[in-house]
Amino acid sequence: MIQIIPAIDIIDGKCVRLSQGDYNRRTTYTPTPADMAKAYADAGVTRLHLVDLDGAKAGHPCNLPALEEIASLGLLDIEWGGGIKDRKGLEDVLDAGAGHAIIGSLAVKQPELFEEWVREFGGEKIILGADLRDGKVSVSGWLEDSSLSIHDLMERFLPHGLTEVITTDISKDGMLSGPSSEMYLDLMKRYPGVTFTVSGGISSMEDIEELDRLGLTRVIVGKAIYEGRITLPNLASYLKSRLIR
Repeated sequence: MIQIIPAIDIIDGKCVRLSQGDYNRRTTYTPTPADMAKAYADAGVTRLHLVDLDGAKAGHPCNLPALEEIASLGLLDIEWGGGIKDRKGLEDVLDAGAGHAIIGSLAVKQPELFEEWVREFGGEKIILGADLRDGKVSVSGWLEDSSLSIHDLMERFLPHGLTEVITTDISKDGMLSGPSSEMYLDLMKRYPGVTFTVSGGISSMEDIEELDRLGLTRVIVGKAIYEGRITLPNLASYLKSRLIR
C-alpha cells in the first residue's frame, strides 16, 4: 500500500503553494498549518511533509513555531525540509518535533557533512531531498541549479547509509499534470535498497492509484488537495479501503 504524505508549505506561518518553485507565483490558503495537520490526521494520514520556504531562502529554519504546534498534537510523523544548513538548524528541527530532516542544498554544497549526519543519525532520520530541473539538482529553495544529477548524489551517499530520498520534478510541481512515473521506476530499479518518495504533479486519486499499482511506496500530495481535486473524504475513503484489504 502506498503511503500518502500530504504537504504543507509554509511562508510567514501560513499555508502556501508555489507553481514550479516560483516564489512570485504563490497562492496563500486560509487554514493554519496546525488546522490542516489535524484534518489530515482525522482522515487517517500518518505522515506529514512540512516545507519551510522562508527557511529555504534564509538558510536557517524560520517557521519552527508551526512545527512545534503540529508536533504537540502528537498525531503525525513529521518530515521537515527547508533551512537546515548547519548542525544547529538540524538540532532545532529535531528538537521542535520533526521525526525526519530533509537535506537538499547542504548535501550538494557540503557533502562531507551530509555523510556525517547520515552515519550519526541514520538513513531513516536523515532524508536526501533531490529536486530536479532538467535532470540537474536545484538548491537554495529552487533558486540555484547545480551541475549534479540525482545519480551523482546516490553514488556518493549510498555507501554511508542513505536509505530514503524525496525526489521532486520541479517542472511538475504545483502544475497538477501528473507525476514523472518513469523517472521513479528507473530510480527504484537502479537503487533497490532505497525508498523513493514521489513528489510533484499529483492531480487526482487516479494518479495515486496508478503509482500504487506500479509499486511506488510513498507519494507527497500538495496542491491537488488545496485545489479540491483530492478531498479529505477521498483520502479517508481510500486509506480506509486499503486497510480493510
